[in-house]
Amino acid sequence: MGIVVVEICDSNLMNTFDIENIIETEYPEVAVLINDCLNFCGLCRLKPYALVNNRRIHGKTPEQTLEKIKKAIEEELALFH
Repeated sequence: MGIVVVEICDSNLMNTFDIENIIETEYPEVAVLINDCLNFCGLCRLKPYALVNNRRIHGKTPEQTLEKIKKAIEEELALFH
């Protein structure tokens, strides 16, 4: 498992593209977990979001959220380097 964990709800808009492959290819130190539910009831229907080391990251579009996820990953990895 990676030193950074990205969690995504299976029902979330972030699953409109292969986020697991995108993130894990670019960041081998990151583990992407797709969960049935992250217990933020209703949030997954309202906007795309993910948890990066338990920090909620969201945006208006899946693409914008992906960029914010990458920024959060970079910040987390900086703590380990």
